Amino acid sequence: MAGELSVAEYVARQPHYSGRRRFMRWLIRAVGFRLLARAEISGVENVPDSGPAILMMNHISLIDPVVCMGAVTNRFVIPMTKVENARNPVLGLLVRMWGAYSVDRDTVDRRALTNSIELLKSGQLILIAPEGTRHPEGLARPKEGMTYVAVRSNAVIVPAALSDSMDVLQRWKRLRPAHVRLTFGRPFRFRTEGRSRIPRDELTRMTEEAMYQLALTQPDPALRGVYADLSQATTDTLAFVDPRNPG
Repeated sequence: MAGELSVAEYVARQPHYSGRRRFMRWLIRAVGFRLLARAEISGVENVPDSGPAILMMNHISLIDPVVCMGAVTNRFVIPMTKVENARNPVLGLLVRMWGAYSVDRDTVDRRALTNSIELLKSGQLILIAPEGTRHPEGLARPKEGMTYVAVRSNAVIVPAALSDSMDVLQRWKRLRPAHVRLTFGRPFRFRTEGRSRIPRDELTRMTEEAMYQLALTQPDPALRGVYADLSQATTDTLAFVDPRNPG
């Protein structure tokens, strides 16, 4: 896990995790998607095959990151997970097996930011929930960490909108599989004109425009939250890309 290694060691170690990630992804798809959750996945062709990319995920239930990890098969998803999960005896084992990295949500976790940037610069695909925690009531105002990371790495951002999974625990208690829908939206980069440092007000505008793209991808209007008014969506700071040739 990243917390036990330097940033450079963790990034260099990524090929070491490939075998375990391939097996665990098979388990998610073959067992999890059949017995624990009925997954309806669309738009996965919007995930580039290679190059630095971020899955920008809304977060409504505990299974959301796992669904994203199982849904993408053209490459491995590397999730950022809260440090509490890494310290949990059971979840921590899974975090270490997959080779995820942790973030302390109570501070400005510069190590997590650096891990994210260096993973992206090495051509990886990472998973970030910009809101920072679960919001089953709908999208909330995010932190700007994802935007900062994307700007510093020139990463492609793919909106990943999850819905229908709010009652996962209740369904499992009744021994019924959960249902979850995952929709991947149109990929884009931020327009930076080659700058790696962006003024705070512009960073905020980039973040808002990115969140509206996530809202546009979200098929359930009730989960668009504070971004429900799609007429307010603008794209002045965004450059949409071809996922097969993201450049």
